[in-house]
Amino acid sequence: MAMLEVKNLGISFGGLRAVDGLDMTIEKGELYGLIGPNGAGKTTAFNMLTGVYKPTDGVIKLDGEDITGKSTIEINKAGIARTFQNIRLFSELSVLDNVKVGLHNHYKYSTIAGILRLPAYRKAEKEMDAKAMELLKVFNLQDEWDYKASNLPYGKQRKLEIARALATEPKLLLLDEPAAGMNEGESEELSQIIRNIRVDHPQIAILVIDHHMDVIMNVCDRLTVINFGKQLATGLPEEIQANEDVIEAYLGAGD
Repeated sequence: MAMLEVKNLGISFGGLRAVDGLDMTIEKGELYGLIGPNGAGKTTAFNMLTGVYKPTDGVIKLDGEDITGKSTIEINKAGIARTFQNIRLFSELSVLDNVKVGLHNHYKYSTIAGILRLPAYRKAEKEMDAKAMELLKVFNLQDEWDYKASNLPYGKQRKLEIARALATEPKLLLLDEPAAGMNEGESEELSQIIRNIRVDHPQIAILVIDHHMDVIMNVCDRLTVINFGKQLATGLPEEIQANEDVIEAYLGAGD
């Protein structure tokens, strides 16, 4: 059974068909790319997968469960976590506490235990601190654990957002243009981190969207290319690179 099955997914806004007939199948442990020029419909597709938008038509299944049209909270609980093209951190919280936000669903204690700081609360907080630090080390953020998130450089804020999403222990991790705004060195480092996540968490499927072909080609097993909301091609990176229609679409978009 595939981790994610998307069949004939589409959405219209008034008379505009933003995504039309998208099909994808992503296996557990697969690193998959959704690419296309700016405005192709990539983020709109992500928003349907995560419940921000309700599809006009089509079906979305996660690990065999139909999640089409469910709320963002329901979809997150089902096992999908995401980052955003425009970074969304809790800017006034520390780096450590941002990651702990993602961990809270996996640690339970009563309201009374939290208010009175009873042993159950202290035990859970200690375990979350340790787990959060483990994740920060993956992203080389352990030395900034007590910084306010807003005080991190841009590239490290991007990494922190991925660490927080990973803390939810998702079945499917969606990364929306994770290298946007990064310099070449930061982008290469991030690509390696994504590969490491795949190795260290083989049960997780990862879906990355970007409009820069070189970023996606270096990390993904398979790709789907869309433009103007329509699916142009699906295949291995080398197959996509050899597809003249895809190259023409990118050249036509000025990418």
